[in-house]
Amino acid sequence: MKYYIVIPAHNEQDLIGLTLESLVSQTVLPSKVVVVNDNSTDKTEEVVLGFAKDNPYISVVNKTSDAIHMPGSKVIQAFQKGFETLDSNYDIIVKIDGDLIFPPNYFETIIKHFESDERVGMAGGFCYIDKNGEWVLENLTDKDHIRGALKAYRKETYQQIGGLRPAMGWDTVDELLCKYYDWKIVTDQSLHVKHLKPTGANYNKTARYKQGEAFYTLGYGFWITAIASAKLAMMKKKPFLFLDYIRGFWKAKKANTPLLVTPEQAKFIRKYRFAKMKQKLF
Repeated sequence: MKYYIVIPAHNEQDLIGLTLESLVSQTVLPSKVVVVNDNSTDKTEEVVLGFAKDNPYISVVNKTSDAIHMPGSKVIQAFQKGFETLDSNYDIIVKIDGDLIFPPNYFETIIKHFESDERVGMAGGFCYIDKNGEWVLENLTDKDHIRGALKAYRKETYQQIGGLRPAMGWDTVDELLCKYYDWKIVTDQSLHVKHLKPTGANYNKTARYKQGEAFYTLGYGFWITAIASAKLAMMKKKPFLFLDYIRGFWKAKKANTPLLVTPEQAKFIRKYRFAKMKQKLF
């Protein structure tokens, strides 16, 4: 199976080289790697071009955008720019961040998951962060969720879910739509990926409200949003984030912000979320 990788990158000169080093060392190499240099003011482009010289499947695309780091929209607009430069001659499309180090067998293992069952629509490993010299699981989500930093999609799945949404919540709505269209999601706990910059390190106050807005646009409704917000705030060990998330939800509701899903999909999502919550309680 052929896989293509798109890497949105903004000022990653210190880390992108480590990511690319781990990609060129894969036991099964990617057919194409596109790094989208998104408004970088450092030497990100130069580092990538250095790798491209010896590895012709690596290329760089330059993009200009706002310098403000807004979760979701900025990164997916950059991804989209890179994706548009690719042909459709792939089996798996991968979106990764420019601050990861993959084990050498990562993509060989991911391909095996896709080959083992034609209903597997998405697959991924787990992100680990450095805590006092030890690599520990970056524990922000359930074990059945693939982190936004390392998403791999079967081509047919990617097309059926309508690609990635340039909004916060994109890396949740993709999985919910996978479930809606009856695709399987595989997470492999044996695949440990080093995440060099912990998630959300750069988010500001506006971005915090965005999480609540994301819950609204996913069609969660108030009660699922409240439970999800409490859980996320506890996982991040910042209880006051709960209030930001709820404010964000009501702001989006008041503004009648468009949903990322159809009413029918939203209904399915609420039913699915409630079933998952019940499962955990009993």
